[in-house]
Amino acid sequence: MIEGVHIKQLKRIVDDRGYLMEILRADDEQFIQFGQAYISACFPGIVKAWHCHRKQWDNFCCVAGNTKVGLYDDRPDSSTRGQAQSFVIGQLNPVLIRIPPMVWHGMAAIGSETSVVLNIPTELYNYEEPDELRRDPFDPEVPFQWHTRGG
Repeated sequence: MIEGVHIKQLKRIVDDRGYLMEILRADDEQFIQFGQAYISACFPGIVKAWHCHRKQWDNFCCVAGNTKVGLYDDRPDSSTRGQAQSFVIGQLNPVLIRIPPMVWHGMAAIGSETSVVLNIPTELYNYEEPDELRRDPFDPEVPFQWHTRGG
């Protein structure tokens, strides 16, 4: 596991009307602070990567479809520097992924439907000075493959 990344297995409370699923609570071990909440949709065949933040922690949960989340750690002082990791999250695996600052991350929809990821970051988005660094999704320096079976 990449240093600082935390996975919270989510549970669905099901009854004959449907289900309820808590994602992040202020009393959760992994809760830091609330900045805002937003969703990001990813169309099939599209890779939305790589980006990271200098100070923001992200909390990803796929609420529709399924998505492959990729992580890459190139922080100089990290015990997991150089490691890449992936998770398939969503209807097949309801989890919350906490992603620390300066860990590169991205996503790609799995299957033929759009995936929708809810993010609850610790910071407000600053339109004048965004806390975001970017690199090419297929950067050869990142040891990660975005393709999925059949894709």
